[in-house]
Amino acid sequence: MSEPSSANANSFNGQGGGSGAPAKVTLHLGHLPSKKDIKGPWPRTPTRVDPNNPPWPAYRGYHEYSFAYATMGVRLPTILGKAIEDTIRTLNEQSVEDKIVDLVQCIERMDNLMTDLSGNAKLRPIIDDGEGDVALWNKEIAKYFQGKDFMNAPWLFAEAYKYRRLHEAFSISKYWKDYDVFYRQKCDTFSRSSDAVFELSMRFVEPFTHLPNLTDAEMLEAERLMFLELTQVCLWGNSTDLSLLINMTEEQIKSLQSTGGDHLAATEKNILGNHLPQLWETVKELRDKTGGRIDFVLDNAGFELTFLADFLIQTGLAKQIYFHGKRYPWFVSDVTKNDWEWLLNMMVHGHLFPKATEQERESLRRLGERWKQYERDGKWVYEQHAFWCTGYTFWDLHSEAPDLFLHLSRSDLVYFKGDLNHRKLTYDCAAPASTPFEVAIGPMASASGAPKICSLRTIKSDVVVGLESDEIAERLDKEEPGWKISGKYAIVLLSEGRPGEKVRFA
Repeated sequence: MSEPSSANANSFNGQGGGSGAPAKVTLHLGHLPSKKDIKGPWPRTPTRVDPNNPPWPAYRGYHEYSFAYATMGVRLPTILGKAIEDTIRTLNEQSVEDKIVDLVQCIERMDNLMTDLSGNAKLRPIIDDGEGDVALWNKEIAKYFQGKDFMNAPWLFAEAYKYRRLHEAFSISKYWKDYDVFYRQKCDTFSRSSDAVFELSMRFVEPFTHLPNLTDAEMLEAERLMFLELTQVCLWGNSTDLSLLINMTEEQIKSLQSTGGDHLAATEKNILGNHLPQLWETVKELRDKTGGRIDFVLDNAGFELTFLADFLIQTGLAKQIYFHGKRYPWFVSDVTKNDWEWLLNMMVHGHLFPKATEQERESLRRLGERWKQYERDGKWVYEQHAFWCTGYTFWDLHSEAPDLFLHLSRSDLVYFKGDLNHRKLTYDCAAPASTPFEVAIGPMASASGAPKICSLRTIKSDVVVGLESDEIAERLDKEEPGWKISGKYAIVLLSEGRPGEKVRFA
Protein backbone atom coordinates (compact mmCIF):
# COMPACT_ATOMS: atom_id res chain seq x y z
CA MET A 1 0.00 0.00 0.00
CA SER A 2 1.34 3.39 -0.89
CA GLU A 3 1.98 5.99 1.83
CA PRO A 4 -0.40 8.96 1.96
CA SER A 5 0.91 12.13 0.45
CA SER A 6 2.61 14.54 2.79
CA ALA A 7 -0.02 17.17 2.01
CA ASN A 8 -2.86 14.90 3.09
CA ALA A 9 -1.04 13.80 6.24
CA ASN A 10 -0.31 17.33 7.30
CA SER A 11 -3.88 18.36 6.64
CA PHE A 12 -5.23 15.54 8.81
CA ASN A 13 -2.95 16.43 11.68
CA GLY A 14 -3.86 20.06 11.66
CA GLN A 15 -0.43 21.07 10.46
CA GLY A 16 -0.32 23.57 7.62
CA GLY A 17 2.88 22.37 6.00
CA GLY A 18 6.43 21.25 6.51
CA SER A 19 7.69 17.88 7.69
CA GLY A 20 8.13 16.04 10.99
CA ALA A 21 5.72 14.96 13.81
CA PRO A 22 2.53 16.98 14.15
CA ALA A 23 2.46 19.51 16.99
CA LYS A 24 -1.19 18.93 17.78
CA VAL A 25 -4.06 16.84 16.51
CA THR A 26 -7.30 18.77 16.16
CA LEU A 27 -10.60 17.02 15.54
CA HIS A 28 -13.69 18.90 14.40
CA LEU A 29 -16.69 17.50 16.31
CA GLY A 30 -19.46 19.57 14.82
CA HIS A 31 -21.62 16.58 13.95
CA LEU A 32 -21.52 15.01 17.44
CA PRO A 33 -24.14 15.79 20.12
CA SER A 34 -23.37 18.79 22.33
CA LYS A 35 -21.72 18.24 25.70
CA LYS A 36 -24.11 17.78 28.63
CA ASP A 37 -23.93 19.48 32.01
CA ILE A 38 -24.03 16.53 34.40
CA LYS A 39 -23.24 16.07 38.08
CA GLY A 40 -20.67 13.65 39.45
CA PRO A 41 -21.78 10.38 41.02
CA TRP A 42 -22.15 11.39 44.65
CA PRO A 43 -21.86 9.84 47.08
CA ARG A 44 -18.82 7.87 45.98
CA THR A 45 -19.14 4.12 46.12
CA PRO A 46 -17.52 2.63 49.25
CA THR A 47 -14.56 1.22 47.33
CA ARG A 48 -13.73 4.73 46.06
CA VAL A 49 -13.87 6.39 49.49
CA ASP A 50 -10.60 7.15 51.28
CA PRO A 51 -9.29 9.93 53.57
CA ASN A 52 -8.42 12.13 50.60
CA ASN A 53 -11.66 11.29 48.75
CA PRO A 54 -14.65 11.44 51.13
CA PRO A 55 -18.09 10.19 50.06
CA TRP A 56 -18.96 13.76 48.95
CA PRO A 57 -16.45 16.51 48.05
CA ALA A 58 -14.08 17.40 50.89
CA TYR A 59 -13.72 20.86 52.39
CA ARG A 60 -10.14 22.00 51.82
CA GLY A 61 -8.21 24.99 53.12
CA TYR A 62 -8.08 26.75 49.75
CA HIS A 63 -11.90 26.78 49.45
CA GLU A 64 -12.49 30.46 50.20
CA TYR A 65 -16.25 29.91 50.55
CA SER A 66 -15.80 27.48 53.45
CA PHE A 67 -14.92 27.73 57.13
CA ALA A 68 -11.88 25.61 56.29
CA TYR A 69 -10.31 28.66 54.66
CA ALA A 70 -10.69 30.84 57.76
CA THR A 71 -9.53 28.01 60.02
CA MET A 72 -6.35 27.15 58.17
CA GLY A 73 -5.44 30.74 57.40
CA VAL A 74 -6.42 32.52 60.63
CA ARG A 75 -7.78 30.38 63.46
CA LEU A 76 -5.05 27.76 63.62
CA PRO A 77 -2.17 30.26 63.52
CA THR A 78 -3.94 32.28 66.23
CA ILE A 79 -4.41 29.20 68.43
CA LEU A 80 -0.79 28.16 67.91
CA GLY A 81 0.40 31.68 68.68
CA LYS A 82 -1.48 31.69 71.99
CA ALA A 83 -0.03 28.26 72.81
CA ILE A 84 3.49 29.59 72.19
CA GLU A 85 2.80 32.60 74.43
CA ASP A 86 1.53 30.38 77.26
CA THR A 87 4.53 28.07 76.92
CA ILE A 88 6.89 31.04 77.14
CA ARG A 89 5.12 32.02 80.38
CA THR A 90 5.79 28.50 81.66
CA LEU A 91 9.43 28.82 80.57
CA ASN A 92 9.82 32.04 82.54
CA GLU A 93 8.58 30.28 85.69
CA GLN A 94 11.36 27.64 85.57
CA SER A 95 14.66 27.67 87.46
CA VAL A 96 16.35 24.35 86.57
CA GLU A 97 18.62 24.82 83.55
CA ASP A 98 18.06 21.39 82.01
CA LYS A 99 14.30 21.89 82.05
CA ILE A 100 14.66 25.40 80.66
CA VAL A 101 16.86 24.24 77.77
CA ASP A 102 14.49 21.36 77.05
CA LEU A 103 11.46 23.66 76.98
CA VAL A 104 13.28 26.14 74.72
CA GLN A 105 13.68 23.30 72.23
CA CYS A 106 9.95 22.56 72.49
CA ILE A 107 9.21 26.21 71.70
CA GLU A 108 11.57 26.07 68.72
CA ARG A 109 9.61 23.08 67.38
CA MET A 110 6.39 25.05 67.87
CA ASP A 111 7.95 27.92 65.91
CA ASN A 112 8.85 25.48 63.14
CA LEU A 113 5.24 24.29 63.08
CA MET A 114 4.08 27.90 62.78
CA THR A 115 6.44 28.36 59.84
CA ASP A 116 5.10 25.21 58.18
CA LEU A 117 1.50 26.22 58.82
CA SER A 118 1.91 29.79 57.63
CA GLY A 119 4.05 28.74 54.66
CA ASN A 120 1.70 25.92 53.64
CA ALA A 121 4.42 23.27 53.85
CA LYS A 122 4.09 19.66 52.78
CA LEU A 123 2.78 17.22 55.41
CA ARG A 124 5.73 15.20 56.71
CA PRO A 125 5.50 11.94 58.72
CA ILE A 126 5.10 12.09 62.50
CA ILE A 127 8.30 11.45 64.44
CA ASP A 128 8.15 8.26 66.49
CA ASP A 129 7.54 9.58 69.99
CA GLY A 130 6.30 6.32 71.49
CA GLU A 131 2.59 7.18 71.18
CA GLY A 132 0.26 4.40 70.12
CA ASP A 133 -1.05 6.39 67.15
CA VAL A 134 2.23 6.96 65.26
CA ALA A 135 1.80 3.98 62.92
CA LEU A 136 -1.79 5.00 62.15
CA TRP A 137 -0.75 8.55 61.32
CA ASN A 138 2.18 7.63 59.12
CA LYS A 139 0.30 4.91 57.28
CA GLU A 140 -2.44 7.41 56.44
CA ILE A 141 0.06 10.07 55.32
CA ALA A 142 1.96 7.58 53.15
CA LYS A 143 -1.14 6.08 51.52
CA TYR A 144 -3.23 9.17 50.91
CA PHE A 145 -1.31 12.41 51.50
CA GLN A 146 2.09 12.16 49.84
CA GLY A 147 2.90 15.62 48.53
CA LYS A 148 -0.16 17.19 50.12
CA ASP A 149 0.17 20.44 52.06
CA PHE A 150 -1.87 22.11 54.79
CA MET A 151 -4.21 23.83 52.33
CA ASN A 152 -4.95 21.15 49.74
CA ALA A 153 -5.39 18.19 52.08
CA PRO A 154 -8.96 17.84 53.42
CA TRP A 155 -9.45 20.35 56.19
CA LEU A 156 -10.38 17.71 58.77
CA PHE A 157 -7.11 15.85 58.27
CA ALA A 158 -4.92 18.97 58.02
CA GLU A 159 -6.39 20.41 61.22
CA ALA A 160 -5.92 17.16 63.14
CA TYR A 161 -2.39 16.88 61.74
CA LYS A 162 -1.55 20.33 63.09
CA TYR A 163 -2.60 19.33 66.60
CA ARG A 164 -0.63 16.08 66.34
CA ARG A 165 2.47 18.03 65.33
CA LEU A 166 1.90 20.35 68.28
CA HIS A 167 1.85 17.34 70.62
CA GLU A 168 5.03 16.04 68.97
CA ALA A 169 6.79 19.30 69.87
CA PHE A 170 6.62 18.17 73.50
CA SER A 171 6.35 14.38 73.31
CA ILE A 172 9.92 13.97 72.02
CA SER A 173 11.34 16.09 74.85
CA LYS A 174 12.91 14.77 78.05
CA TYR A 175 11.06 16.71 80.73
CA TRP A 176 7.90 18.00 79.02
CA LYS A 177 6.33 14.91 77.46
CA ASP A 178 3.05 15.36 79.33
CA TYR A 179 2.86 19.14 79.16
CA ASP A 180 -0.64 20.41 78.37
CA VAL A 181 -0.10 23.44 76.19
CA PHE A 182 -3.79 24.39 76.58
CA TYR A 183 -3.96 23.95 80.37
CA ARG A 184 -4.00 27.67 81.18
CA GLN A 185 -6.78 28.33 78.68
CA LYS A 186 -8.92 25.50 80.04
CA CYS A 187 -8.54 26.61 83.65
CA ASP A 188 -9.17 30.24 82.76
CA THR A 189 -12.35 29.45 80.84
CA PHE A 190 -13.70 27.17 83.59
CA SER A 191 -13.01 29.84 86.22
CA ARG A 192 -14.80 32.42 84.02
CA SER A 193 -17.81 30.07 83.79
CA SER A 194 -18.84 30.50 87.42
CA ASP A 195 -22.42 31.57 86.62
CA ALA A 196 -23.12 28.42 84.60
CA VAL A 197 -21.22 26.18 87.04
CA PHE A 198 -23.16 27.31 90.09
CA GLU A 199 -26.46 27.51 88.24
CA LEU A 200 -26.14 23.75 87.72
CA SER A 201 -24.41 22.75 90.95
CA MET A 202 -26.99 24.50 93.16
CA ARG A 203 -29.85 22.87 91.25
CA PHE A 204 -28.46 19.32 91.30
CA VAL A 205 -26.55 19.11 94.58
CA GLU A 206 -29.38 17.04 96.07
CA PRO A 207 -30.07 13.64 94.48
CA PHE A 208 -33.00 13.60 92.09
CA THR A 209 -36.31 12.76 93.76
CA HIS A 210 -39.94 12.91 92.66
CA LEU A 211 -42.53 15.11 94.25
CA PRO A 212 -44.86 13.16 96.58
CA ASN A 213 -48.16 11.64 95.46
CA LEU A 214 -47.35 11.50 91.76
CA THR A 215 -48.79 8.77 89.58
CA ASP A 216 -46.44 6.55 87.58
CA ALA A 217 -47.34 8.48 84.44
CA GLU A 218 -46.59 11.80 86.14
CA MET A 219 -43.22 10.56 87.41
CA LEU A 220 -42.29 9.35 83.95
CA GLU A 221 -43.27 12.70 82.46
CA ALA A 222 -41.18 14.54 85.06
CA GLU A 223 -38.17 12.38 84.12
CA ARG A 224 -38.77 12.96 80.42
CA LEU A 225 -38.80 16.73 80.86
CA MET A 226 -35.68 16.62 83.03
CA PHE A 227 -33.87 14.43 80.50
CA LEU A 228 -34.77 16.72 77.60
CA GLU A 229 -33.68 19.83 79.50
CA LEU A 230 -30.37 18.31 80.57
CA THR A 231 -29.76 17.13 77.02
CA GLN A 232 -30.24 20.67 75.77
CA VAL A 233 -27.92 21.98 78.48
CA CYS A 234 -25.27 19.57 77.14
CA LEU A 235 -26.03 20.57 73.57
CA TRP A 236 -25.82 24.33 73.97
CA GLY A 237 -23.10 24.23 76.60
CA ASN A 238 -20.83 23.10 73.80
CA SER A 239 -21.09 26.63 72.41
CA THR A 240 -18.11 27.44 74.62
CA ASP A 241 -15.62 25.48 72.50
CA LEU A 242 -12.34 27.26 73.25
CA SER A 243 -10.94 26.93 69.75
CA LEU A 244 -13.83 29.03 68.42
CA LEU A 245 -14.03 31.60 71.21
CA ILE A 246 -10.46 32.84 71.07
CA ASN A 247 -11.32 36.51 71.61
CA MET A 248 -14.74 36.28 73.27
CA THR A 249 -15.45 38.45 76.30
CA GLU A 250 -16.55 37.12 79.67
CA GLU A 251 -20.06 38.53 79.19
CA GLN A 252 -20.40 36.82 75.83
CA ILE A 253 -19.36 33.49 77.34
CA LYS A 254 -21.89 33.88 80.14
CA SER A 255 -24.62 34.52 77.58
CA LEU A 256 -23.76 31.36 75.68
CA GLN A 257 -23.70 29.34 78.88
CA SER A 258 -27.17 30.38 80.00
CA THR A 259 -28.97 27.37 81.47
CA GLY A 260 -32.35 28.84 82.26
CA GLY A 261 -35.41 26.78 81.31
CA ASP A 262 -36.99 29.64 79.34
CA HIS A 263 -33.82 30.01 77.32
CA LEU A 264 -33.78 26.29 76.52
CA ALA A 265 -37.43 26.28 75.46
CA ALA A 266 -36.70 29.15 73.09
CA THR A 267 -33.66 27.45 71.59
CA GLU A 268 -35.32 24.14 70.73
CA LYS A 269 -36.65 25.74 67.55
CA ASN A 270 -33.01 26.14 66.52
CA ILE A 271 -32.40 22.39 66.61
CA LEU A 272 -32.67 21.83 62.87
CA GLY A 273 -32.39 18.04 62.96
CA ASN A 274 -34.27 17.08 66.10
CA HIS A 275 -34.43 13.46 67.24
CA LEU A 276 -34.96 14.35 70.91
CA PRO A 277 -38.26 12.38 71.14
CA GLN A 278 -36.62 9.25 69.66
CA LEU A 279 -33.64 9.72 71.96
CA TRP A 280 -35.89 9.76 75.04
CA GLU A 281 -37.67 6.59 73.90
CA THR A 282 -34.30 4.90 73.38
CA VAL A 283 -33.09 5.79 76.87
CA LYS A 284 -36.42 4.94 78.51
CA GLU A 285 -36.35 1.46 76.98
CA LEU A 286 -33.02 0.77 78.68
CA ARG A 287 -34.59 0.99 82.10
CA ASP A 288 -37.50 -1.14 80.94
CA LYS A 289 -34.85 -3.78 80.22
CA THR A 290 -33.38 -3.31 83.77
CA GLY A 291 -30.91 -0.64 82.71
CA GLY A 292 -27.92 -0.64 80.43
CA ARG A 293 -24.65 0.94 79.41
CA ILE A 294 -24.32 4.39 77.85
CA ASP A 295 -21.08 5.79 76.40
CA PHE A 296 -20.07 9.42 75.93
CA VAL A 297 -17.34 10.18 73.40
CA LEU A 298 -16.14 13.49 74.80
CA ASP A 299 -15.00 16.66 73.15
CA ASN A 300 -14.38 19.68 75.35
CA ALA A 301 -14.25 19.60 79.13
CA GLY A 302 -17.93 20.40 79.37
CA PHE A 303 -19.00 20.53 83.01
CA GLU A 304 -22.65 20.20 81.97
CA LEU A 305 -22.28 16.67 80.57
CA THR A 306 -21.65 15.15 83.99
CA PHE A 307 -25.06 16.31 85.21
CA LEU A 308 -26.79 14.32 82.48
CA ALA A 309 -24.64 11.30 83.37
CA ASP A 310 -25.52 11.78 87.06
CA PHE A 311 -29.23 11.93 86.25
CA LEU A 312 -29.05 8.76 84.13
CA ILE A 313 -27.46 6.83 86.99
CA GLN A 314 -29.78 8.20 89.68
CA THR A 315 -32.94 7.37 87.77
CA GLY A 316 -31.77 3.91 86.70
CA LEU A 317 -31.96 4.88 83.04
CA ALA A 318 -28.39 3.59 82.86
CA LYS A 319 -26.43 1.32 85.16
CA GLN A 320 -22.99 2.16 83.83
CA ILE A 321 -21.52 5.06 81.87
CA TYR A 322 -18.24 5.08 79.96
CA PHE A 323 -16.52 8.39 79.21
CA HIS A 324 -14.05 8.34 76.29
CA GLY A 325 -11.42 11.09 76.36
CA LYS A 326 -8.19 11.92 74.55
CA ARG A 327 -4.74 10.51 75.34
CA TYR A 328 -3.13 13.95 75.15
CA PRO A 329 -4.15 17.61 74.66
CA TRP A 330 -6.23 17.87 71.51
CA PHE A 331 -8.09 20.70 69.74
CA VAL A 332 -7.55 23.19 72.60
CA SER A 333 -10.30 22.03 74.94
CA ASP A 334 -10.86 18.29 74.44
CA VAL A 335 -10.89 16.24 77.64
CA THR A 336 -7.80 14.34 78.77
CA LYS A 337 -7.34 12.08 81.79
CA ASN A 338 -5.71 14.99 83.65
CA ASP A 339 -8.69 17.23 82.86
CA TRP A 340 -11.10 14.60 84.18
CA GLU A 341 -9.21 14.12 87.43
CA TRP A 342 -8.61 17.85 87.80
CA LEU A 343 -12.34 18.58 87.51
CA LEU A 344 -13.42 16.08 90.17
CA ASN A 345 -10.63 16.96 92.57
CA MET A 346 -11.04 20.70 92.06
CA MET A 347 -14.73 20.37 92.91
CA VAL A 348 -13.93 18.63 96.19
CA HIS A 349 -10.74 20.38 97.25
CA GLY A 350 -10.20 23.43 95.03
CA HIS A 351 -10.58 27.18 95.47
CA LEU A 352 -11.01 28.15 91.85
CA PHE A 353 -13.88 30.57 92.51
CA PRO A 354 -12.74 33.09 95.14
CA LYS A 355 -16.01 35.04 94.95
CA ALA A 356 -18.22 31.97 95.48
CA THR A 357 -20.44 31.77 98.55
CA GLU A 358 -20.06 28.99 101.09
CA GLN A 359 -23.25 27.41 99.78
CA GLU A 360 -21.91 27.40 96.23
CA ARG A 361 -18.59 25.86 97.29
CA GLU A 362 -20.44 23.22 99.31
CA SER A 363 -22.61 22.35 96.33
CA LEU A 364 -19.50 21.67 94.24
CA ARG A 365 -17.87 19.65 97.02
CA ARG A 366 -20.88 17.39 97.52
CA LEU A 367 -21.33 16.83 93.80
CA GLY A 368 -17.65 16.01 93.43
CA GLU A 369 -17.84 13.48 96.22
CA ARG A 370 -20.86 11.81 94.65
CA TRP A 371 -19.22 11.58 91.27
CA LYS A 372 -15.97 10.24 92.69
CA GLN A 373 -18.03 7.56 94.44
CA TYR A 374 -19.56 6.62 91.07
CA GLU A 375 -16.01 6.00 89.88
CA ARG A 376 -15.13 3.87 92.90
CA ASP A 377 -18.31 1.83 92.38
CA GLY A 378 -17.58 1.31 88.67
CA LYS A 379 -20.72 3.19 87.61
CA TRP A 380 -18.60 5.80 85.86
CA VAL A 381 -15.57 4.63 83.87
CA TYR A 382 -13.11 6.95 82.14
CA GLU A 383 -11.18 5.51 79.18
CA GLN A 384 -8.89 6.68 76.38
CA HIS A 385 -7.82 5.11 73.11
CA ALA A 386 -5.14 6.06 70.59
CA PHE A 387 -7.64 6.17 67.72
CA TRP A 388 -9.42 9.29 69.01
CA CYS A 389 -6.27 11.38 68.31
CA THR A 390 -5.68 10.28 64.72
CA GLY A 391 -6.55 11.89 61.42
CA TYR A 392 -8.97 9.11 60.52
CA THR A 393 -12.69 9.71 60.47
CA PHE A 394 -15.03 7.38 62.33
CA TRP A 395 -15.89 5.69 59.03
CA ASP A 396 -12.48 4.02 59.54
CA LEU A 397 -13.00 3.08 63.19
CA HIS A 398 -14.26 -0.38 62.20
CA SER A 399 -11.15 -1.13 60.10
CA GLU A 400 -8.39 0.81 61.90
CA ALA A 401 -9.45 0.25 65.54
CA PRO A 402 -11.47 -3.00 65.58
CA ASP A 403 -10.92 -3.40 69.32
CA LEU A 404 -12.55 -0.03 69.96
CA PHE A 405 -15.44 -0.75 67.57
CA LEU A 406 -16.08 -4.06 69.33
CA HIS A 407 -16.02 -2.30 72.70
CA LEU A 408 -18.54 0.34 71.55
CA SER A 409 -20.76 -2.33 69.99
CA ARG A 410 -21.45 -3.59 73.53
CA SER A 411 -22.96 -0.24 74.51
CA ASP A 412 -26.71 0.36 74.42
CA LEU A 413 -26.24 3.96 73.27
CA VAL A 414 -23.16 5.96 72.27
CA TYR A 415 -23.26 9.75 72.44
CA PHE A 416 -20.80 11.64 70.25
CA LYS A 417 -20.63 15.14 71.64
CA GLY A 418 -19.51 18.25 69.83
CA ASP A 419 -18.67 19.61 66.42
CA LEU A 420 -15.39 17.75 65.82
CA ASN A 421 -16.93 14.37 66.66
CA HIS A 422 -19.81 15.13 64.29
CA ARG A 423 -17.37 16.07 61.54
CA LYS A 424 -15.54 12.78 62.03
CA LEU A 425 -18.79 10.82 62.04
CA THR A 426 -19.93 12.35 58.75
CA TYR A 427 -16.54 12.44 56.98
CA ASP A 428 -16.73 16.27 57.08
CA CYS A 429 -17.70 16.66 53.44
CA ALA A 430 -20.22 18.56 51.35
CA ALA A 431 -23.14 16.14 51.60
CA PRO A 432 -26.63 17.50 50.87
CA ALA A 433 -28.35 18.75 54.02
CA SER A 434 -31.16 16.22 53.54
CA THR A 435 -28.73 13.27 53.65
CA PRO A 436 -30.05 10.88 56.33
CA PHE A 437 -27.80 10.65 59.36
CA GLU A 438 -27.49 6.86 58.95
CA VAL A 439 -26.18 7.36 55.41
CA ALA A 440 -23.81 10.17 56.38
CA ILE A 441 -22.05 8.12 59.08
CA GLY A 442 -21.49 5.09 56.85
CA PRO A 443 -20.10 1.99 58.65
CA MET A 444 -20.90 3.48 62.07
CA ALA A 445 -24.54 2.79 61.16
CA SER A 446 -24.31 -0.01 58.61
CA ALA A 447 -21.58 -2.33 59.93
CA SER A 448 -22.77 -5.46 61.72
CA GLY A 449 -23.01 -4.78 65.44
CA ALA A 450 -22.94 -0.99 65.05
CA PRO A 451 -24.39 0.52 68.24
CA LYS A 452 -27.14 3.10 68.46
CA ILE A 453 -25.48 6.49 68.06
CA CYS A 454 -26.56 9.99 69.02
CA SER A 455 -24.74 13.08 67.81
CA LEU A 456 -25.16 16.15 70.05
CA ARG A 457 -23.71 19.00 68.06
CA THR A 458 -23.90 22.77 67.97
CA ILE A 459 -23.33 23.65 64.30
CA LYS A 460 -19.98 25.43 63.99
CA SER A 461 -18.65 24.22 60.65
CA ASP A 462 -19.83 23.60 57.10
CA VAL A 463 -21.07 20.01 57.14
CA VAL A 464 -24.82 19.77 57.82
CA VAL A 465 -26.86 16.59 57.36
CA GLY A 466 -30.01 15.05 58.78
CA LEU A 467 -32.38 17.90 57.90
CA GLU A 468 -35.86 17.28 56.54
CA SER A 469 -35.03 19.00 53.26
CA ASP A 470 -32.27 20.82 51.44
CA GLU A 471 -34.54 23.86 51.28
CA ILE A 472 -34.00 24.55 55.00
CA ALA A 473 -30.28 24.98 54.47
CA GLU A 474 -30.76 26.91 51.24
CA ARG A 475 -33.11 29.37 52.94
CA LEU A 476 -30.64 29.94 55.79
CA ASP A 477 -27.82 30.42 53.28
CA LYS A 478 -29.78 33.33 51.82
CA GLU A 479 -31.24 34.80 55.01
CA GLU A 480 -28.39 34.23 57.48
CA PRO A 481 -25.00 33.98 55.80
CA GLY A 482 -22.59 32.39 58.26
CA TRP A 483 -25.28 30.37 60.03
CA LYS A 484 -23.18 27.22 59.77
CA ILE A 485 -20.44 28.64 62.00
CA SER A 486 -22.44 30.88 64.34
CA GLY A 487 -23.28 28.28 67.00
CA LYS A 488 -26.88 29.51 66.83
CA TYR A 489 -28.19 26.23 65.41
CA ALA A 490 -27.75 22.62 66.44
CA ILE A 491 -28.67 19.04 65.65
CA VAL A 492 -29.60 16.05 67.81
CA LEU A 493 -29.49 13.05 65.49
CA LEU A 494 -29.98 9.36 66.25
CA SER A 495 -28.88 6.29 64.31
CA GLU A 496 -30.48 2.95 65.17
CA GLY A 497 -27.40 1.03 64.02
CA ARG A 498 -27.40 -2.75 63.98
CA PRO A 499 -27.09 -3.65 67.69
CA GLY A 500 -27.26 -7.29 68.68
CA GLU A 501 -25.66 -8.52 65.47
CA LYS A 502 -22.34 -10.32 65.67
CA VAL A 503 -19.51 -7.93 64.86
CA ARG A 504 -17.59 -9.09 61.80
CA PHE A 505 -14.29 -7.89 60.41
CA ALA A 506 -13.17 -8.54 56.85
